[in-house]
Amino acid sequence: MEVFTKENLLQVHERIKPFIHETPILTSSLINEIADCSIHFKCENFQKMGAFKMRGATNAILQLNKENQQKGVVTHSSGNFAQALSLAAKSLGVSAYIVMPSNAPQVKKNAVKTYGGTIIECPPTLKDREETAQKIVEERGASFIHPSNDIDVILGQGTAALELLQKKPNLDYVITPVGGGGLIGGTALAVNLFTEETKTIGAEPFEVDDAYRSLISGKIETNKTINTIADGLKTQLGDKNFPIIQKHVEEIIRVSEDEIINALKLIWERMKIIVEPSSAVALAAILKEPVKFKNRQIGLIISGGNVDLKNIIF
Repeated sequence: MEVFTKENLLQVHERIKPFIHETPILTSSLINEIADCSIHFKCENFQKMGAFKMRGATNAILQLNKENQQKGVVTHSSGNFAQALSLAAKSLGVSAYIVMPSNAPQVKKNAVKTYGGTIIECPPTLKDREETAQKIVEERGASFIHPSNDIDVILGQGTAALELLQKKPNLDYVITPVGGGGLIGGTALAVNLFTEETKTIGAEPFEVDDAYRSLISGKIETNKTINTIADGLKTQLGDKNFPIIQKHVEEIIRVSEDEIINALKLIWERMKIIVEPSSAVALAAILKEPVKFKNRQIGLIISGGNVDLKNIIF
């Protein structure tokens, strides 16, 4: 595993700062009362394009040399990273080719187009996505950027936790949802580099608990089903972020679909902010373990706020 330093993460933060928002940290006295702890919500739902992934996408493009930037970038994604890479590329004057499965929601395709990405559709299998992306790399010379299993992406995502820790240095825990592993990997690096006592915890639905099982087995596990409302967490860990997670994440707490929905309602109703179900998984984990978190200071990274309201039925 690569060795990272404080300087690495600070340099990444300085590099991307002109292209991202420093998102607010919010609190809710009512939620603190319910959870019996102090929660500091780092609100990446207010990030450009509505999610933390803008950070990693921007850093990955900026790390390419000018020649490679001119040839463009490519990724395969039907979610937030498709939008993030499109907008980051547009901000930097770089072409972005986005491989999306044919069954991706139209609302997500529309968002990619709005941000200037060129969509290439493919059949809805991982094999087809990877092969289509590779074809674009070969034909156009574009640089492939993975949504979560890329060191430059992981370091970019870690800047959200860096900003949180700069404002709230005495946290007991920082907790994030776990999908592809980019956010929790970057968060764990930031926590490890910039604090002595703070611990990183992941939160994951029972329905897609591959990261939980991966930490137990010591190898990357997959999911047989992806039946969860937390649509951003259906991806799996990669060989770049898994070693970081193994080394620096204390544990992963699993939550049920009902617990996710209850946490989502709580944030929407009490904080008056729109977050996506994946973000609510982290609050659900805190509410599930009241003894563990009692009277603690907790940083919680709200991963994003990109919700297709037609799919939210309480």
